[in-house]
Amino acid sequence: MSDEIKVEQNEQEVQAVEAAEVSQEESMANVTFLKKGDIVTGKVIKVDADQVVVDVGYKYDGVVPVRELSSVNLDNAAEVVEAGQEIELKVMNINDHKETLVLSKRAIEGEKAWDKLAADMENKTVLEAKVAEVVKGGLVVDVGLRGFVPASMVERNFVEDFSDYKGRTLRLRVKEMDREKNKVILSQKDVLDEEFESKKKDILNQISVGQQLDGTVQRLTQFGAFVDIGGVDGLVHISEMAWHHVEAPSEVVKEGDAVKVQVLKVDPENERISLSIKATQPGPWQQVASRINIGDIVTGTVKRLVQFGAFVEVAPGVEGLVHISQISHRHIGTPGEVLKEGQEVQVKVLDMNPDEKRVSLSIKETEEAPAREAKPERAEREPRERAPRREKESVSHEEMSGLNLTLGERFGDKLSKFK
Repeated sequence: MSDEIKVEQNEQEVQAVEAAEVSQEESMANVTFLKKGDIVTGKVIKVDADQVVVDVGYKYDGVVPVRELSSVNLDNAAEVVEAGQEIELKVMNINDHKETLVLSKRAIEGEKAWDKLAADMENKTVLEAKVAEVVKGGLVVDVGLRGFVPASMVERNFVEDFSDYKGRTLRLRVKEMDREKNKVILSQKDVLDEEFESKKKDILNQISVGQQLDGTVQRLTQFGAFVDIGGVDGLVHISEMAWHHVEAPSEVVKEGDAVKVQVLKVDPENERISLSIKATQPGPWQQVASRINIGDIVTGTVKRLVQFGAFVEVAPGVEGLVHISQISHRHIGTPGEVLKEGQEVQVKVLDMNPDEKRVSLSIKETEEAPAREAKPERAEREPRERAPRREKESVSHEEMSGLNLTLGERFGDKLSKFK
């Protein structure tokens, strides 16, 4: 082999060695050195039920246990991550000898969440969070930390059963934070209350007296019913529930009923709305005009007795007067001689004026007049009238004789003095 060939081979070997050294240096330069507490970005390469395997560019892959994926309890790691997803992680434990690398997504999110939630609380920001758990006393939500929504702060109204709230997304506001105790309290009720008040003002400015609206009965009280008319409640007083007398609101409506109401009064300053159900329905006098005619005989109830007659209800909310002269065929001094309140009677309609809300009734015209007694002839009466007089005259003569005798005996001495 010539010297030239040997020199060329030596040069090639040197170049190969130098290239290998450069490659090794580059490889060493690309190796990531990690320690506990480091923040790294990794790519999810495998998702199991209880853990996630992540490539963070280290000598070996890292593992994120399911408990380190979220601040709330998870049934499966797939609930929050998927293969191919890039996530930021914190090194919780590393052991090169055993080639174990434990990472946490929860730790990163928790540290960021405290600062964010503090700003959200100050700015009264509305957050969206999904319900992770239903626990005693309220709901657990994931806001980067384990957040708690007390039962009294979930809705504007009382909720008895929260079993179907898991998985729902709530709109929340931070109420209280304590980093040392790892406590975050949130409220959806505050958000709903503010929206309600804002909507209430808009509605109060839009509605007008006389307007008819569709509503839903929200709750009943002794004095009436509160009806939702599109985000704001108005009161239907018990006297405005029906044209007839109502003892309790439950006689007419129940919670959840859809009703039509008319606006009676709006008080924006005190945020009050007065409504009426009966105003949207035909009045009793309108109804009775199509059901009862002059000359009809109907059944009614005596409602009130007065000196000049009796008021009888012939339909709910419709009372007519039976004048005292129309109560009985015989002469009576007061209606109470024949009638009493609450008594059912048959009456005949004598006259009716729905516009003036008047009905004239008669009881006696529903009954047959009693037969009159025949008067005796004059010729028959005279003997009976004269006989007593003759008898009286003969008796008087005898009585007078006896009377004179008696007087003489009793007063004879005194009379002789006068002589």
